[in-house]
Amino acid sequence: MADRLLTVAEAAERLGTTERFPRRLIAERRITFVKVGRHVRIAETALDAYIEANTVQPATRRTRSHYRKAA
Repeated sequence: MADRLLTVAEAAERLGTTERFPRRLIAERRITFVKVGRHVRIAETALDAYIEANTVQPATRRTRSHYRKAA
């Protein structure tokens, strides 16, 4: 099955941002996109890959026992 192509507005809604943000990603070539005539589309898998690549995992909390005692 072919990958679904999202409009800039649909991509922005999925990211929870304004349309300006995905347009900036496209202008800076930070996300893969498709030009269909004069229209710009973002493949759903490209958006998923962008989200996955920019997901930051939470830091694990260290307990006090891992720190050295003061002199």
